[in-house]
Amino acid sequence: MKPARSDDPRMLLIDTSGRIGWVAVAQGSTILGEQRLEESRRHARDLAPAVASLCRQQAWHARELEAVVVSIGPGSYTGLRVGIMSAKTFAYATGCVLLKVPTFRALVEQTPAEASTVDIVADAQQRRLYVQRFDRVAGGWREGELQILAVADWLGSLPSNVWVGGPGAALVDDELPPIIRRVPATHCVVQPASLLQLGLERWRRGEADDFWSVEPLYLRASNAEENWERRRRSQ
Repeated sequence: MKPARSDDPRMLLIDTSGRIGWVAVAQGSTILGEQRLEESRRHARDLAPAVASLCRQQAWHARELEAVVVSIGPGSYTGLRVGIMSAKTFAYATGCVLLKVPTFRALVEQTPAEASTVDIVADAQQRRLYVQRFDRVAGGWREGELQILAVADWLGSLPSNVWVGGPGAALVDDELPPIIRRVPATHCVVQPASLLQLGLERWRRGEADDFWSVEPLYLRASNAEENWERRRRSQ
């Protein structure tokens, strides 16, 4: 029989979806500490020491953590792989619950209350964007399909009432029609509070993810993989 879940679990939070990543620890709905991970290439080197440091600050042993919550993308290929593998390894080693959260789902939680329709976007390279539309409904958000769209195609289809947010918003800022409203730049990267909110909701519903099967949320191969495939086909 599984032990009952506490109302105020000790949680580790990990986001490495962008160039600047972070780890944080929380108890219940309170963030207790946070540490930034600077450039994507340093996530692998810095993540484990950051987790150890945050646990020491709270006088927690790793096995006292009850869940690890990780954002799964879309986002940086290298960063996501490092963050998700670290979360899976931590869950396996300590026996804590693994909870995945789509990055765009966390980002839409950070939009202004008056925004009823929001496009969250991120760079998909080669003048393309990851795009997902969310509509505010009673009790939360209705999620549209996550897509990759050419910038021109996306711009041509924007309704006048949409807000635009996410890490890709800055890339198209100069091209947005004046009527389109922007989510503040400070809310266009994942914050610990939004990741915690969604992870805590899943925890309290009794949910958990299989650490063997959790993978980054991609819709396309990396540039390196696409280039390799083109070379293979041309041979």
